[in-house]
Amino acid sequence: MIRFLLRVAFWLSIVVLFLPSDPAKQGENGRTQVGPVEALEVAHAALDDARDFCARRPDTCVVGSQAFQTFGQKAQHGAKLVYEFLSDRFAETPPSPRGEARVGGANERPGRHTLTPEDMAPGWNGPGRKSVPLPPRRPA
Repeated sequence: MIRFLLRVAFWLSIVVLFLPSDPAKQGENGRTQVGPVEALEVAHAALDDARDFCARRPDTCVVGSQAFQTFGQKAQHGAKLVYEFLSDRFAETPPSPRGEARVGGANERPGRHTLTPEDMAPGWNGPGRKSVPLPPRRPA
């Protein structure tokens, strides 16, 4: 998810970089203060600096990686809580307290194992297989 957001932010910044600027806010000589080429050069320099950051400050990278890991675990747990809440809220059967056996005798989530035997029966496959005559072989 984080990589997706970073990619979106990157491509949006590229699009914004190449949009024309407001003529009223241009510099004295009619040009913008920073052009797209200069901005790309600065972005490249910043990226090179960011690549070397962990070599300069390894302790900061370790703490940052732990913080991102904790953030990811919290995001997963939050998504699980939201999923369980929505499952309990919109389930067709009334929710049972956690840990108590449900109708099927096992702790199942609502909406599972709801197919009837008629639903699980195979569909119509058409008439039985007939042999189709092949055309005669052509001489070589």
